[in-house]
Amino acid sequence: MGMNVTQKIISKHLSEGKMLAGTKIGIRIDQTLTQDSTGTMAYLQLEAMGIDRVKTLRSVAYIDHNMLQQGFENADDHKYIQTVANKYGIYFSRAGNGICHQVHLERFAVPGQTLLGSDSHTPTCGGMGMLAIGAGGLDVAVAMGGGTYYLNMPKVVEVELRGKLAPFVSAKDIILEVLRRISVKGGVGRVMEYTGDGVASLSVPERATIANMGAELGATTSVFPSDEVTESFMKAQGRGEDFVQILADKDAVYDEKLVIELDKLEPMIALPHSPDNVKKVSEVEGTSVDQIVIGSCTNSSYTDMMKVAAILKGRMVPPNTSLVIAPGSRQVLSMLAQNGALYDMISAGARILETGCGPCIGMGQAPATNGISLRTTNRNFKGRCGTASADVYLVSPETAAVSAVMGKLTDPRVLDGQVDISVKMPSSYAVNDNMIVVPTDDPKNATVIKGPNIKPFPKNSPLGNTVEGKVLICLEDNITTDHIMPSGASLLPFRSNIPYLSDFCLTPCDEHFPERAKQNGGGFIVAGENYGQGSSREHAALVPLYLGIKGVIAKSFARIHKSNLINSGILPLVFENSEDYDKIRVGDEIKIENAPMQIENGVVALTVNGIVINTRIELTDMESSVILSGGKINSIKNRG
Repeated sequence: MGMNVTQKIISKHLSEGKMLAGTKIGIRIDQTLTQDSTGTMAYLQLEAMGIDRVKTLRSVAYIDHNMLQQGFENADDHKYIQTVANKYGIYFSRAGNGICHQVHLERFAVPGQTLLGSDSHTPTCGGMGMLAIGAGGLDVAVAMGGGTYYLNMPKVVEVELRGKLAPFVSAKDIILEVLRRISVKGGVGRVMEYTGDGVASLSVPERATIANMGAELGATTSVFPSDEVTESFMKAQGRGEDFVQILADKDAVYDEKLVIELDKLEPMIALPHSPDNVKKVSEVEGTSVDQIVIGSCTNSSYTDMMKVAAILKGRMVPPNTSLVIAPGSRQVLSMLAQNGALYDMISAGARILETGCGPCIGMGQAPATNGISLRTTNRNFKGRCGTASADVYLVSPETAAVSAVMGKLTDPRVLDGQVDISVKMPSSYAVNDNMIVVPTDDPKNATVIKGPNIKPFPKNSPLGNTVEGKVLICLEDNITTDHIMPSGASLLPFRSNIPYLSDFCLTPCDEHFPERAKQNGGGFIVAGENYGQGSSREHAALVPLYLGIKGVIAKSFARIHKSNLINSGILPLVFENSEDYDKIRVGDEIKIENAPMQIENGVVALTVNGIVINTRIELTDMESSVILSGGKINSIKNRG
């Protein structure tokens, strides 16, 4: 029996366990990436581990999230990341060089290697045949130190692409269709592996778009084969020597299968406020649009930008609509400037933003009150854009650009036959790595600089025999990390200051939560399905830890957030009977007796106001040790 691409890569990196779906495995990590929103905490944890230099083949620190320097905080964080990267052997991509996923795809991704990143959209590099996984910063720090990364062996879903996309239908529409079919929970515990004759028609940037938004499925990652298309892209980037062909065997077996007929696909759109609230653009077109945002790690490649420029050329954005465009990397921006496409964008009334994440994470360009914003980004959670009352729709670059010149949501096929948006892939990209800083060969004389906004990360204590506290909040399904630890321009500068951030924890759900948590000395959080979906930010676990949260009791957890809770020593408890969720109220007293023994047994009985409610805690032996130690850092120190 042959192997698929996922199995081939895992088998070459497997250090513990067997490739049996659902069982715990350990894999070696070749590369890591961090960005400045999660990087400061990851590097503080790396320092706490006491290693001399990173042990990976390549580790890269990117500055792409917190680039609005309204005060000293972001600049201080950037200086810290640059100096700590220099000391520990990490390459440093300066502010303005581009979004981590776009730059990594261009300059560092290698087919067949493993990549662990402290950003949930790390799977972008799966578009080039990497096994690229998003994780919490502490897991990335451990990988940088040479440690094994542990995960459940995922099921592998074959997504067979048949045929070829019609004009004005794009890769973004493919992944939106997948989301429409299986939802934001449909990928949990799975790798989405793309196959079929339709794959050959997709460029590496298009494949990367699909892999990127696979994160919204809750998938472990997404992966494409490494083939002739991959080789051409790598040669054009001047990295042909790194190419490795990786194809699924003809008799490869998959756990599940999904088929998409590309020639039947239409332009799609995700309506507020979830990436899986998907319809055809033709079903909802006509709505006036206040703002269009084109960019983000999902759709900011050279290919995307050239299509947008072709649509905008000779046209003008009407006064009622604002259009902002953020190319994904300095390489892309340079090429647009060289070939005149940037002029076409500017002439049409577009505002060109810095090459970074920007509006996608609420770092600037918040819409007006009750505004309608079309975005080529990957998430449209309520309030993520910076305006709680705004409605954000997710669309392709083609739909965004056509809607921008029309001033209303428009099916982009209206211009079919009028505009040629076919893009010939470059035989040579404009390669210039002078904004990537190579680390020193003399780490002993390297100085790490920490500004006053950088505070120590919180640490837990070993688990006691009795765990008790009040229920502080009861939450619904699909609570995101944006709910737990809000982002945006006002809070992102404080990513290295957990005490400050604690005053904003879960405030989108209940503005009194931080005060209640502090008054009660911590307690428990109760939630529904898929708690912690979205970003990999471990702040959504570290801030609750600082507030004294002892456990989260939920119907189910998102993969990365569950790992972050375990790493922080917070109990991730799952209702044995989901109907028990309705029996718990805010203010109820919860008590767990003989906690260590129950956790080792995997079944934890909660006494809630005299009533016993059974929960499960699904941990490996190592994860149990982490919980009992009060978190991963404590566990590492205990093991020496």
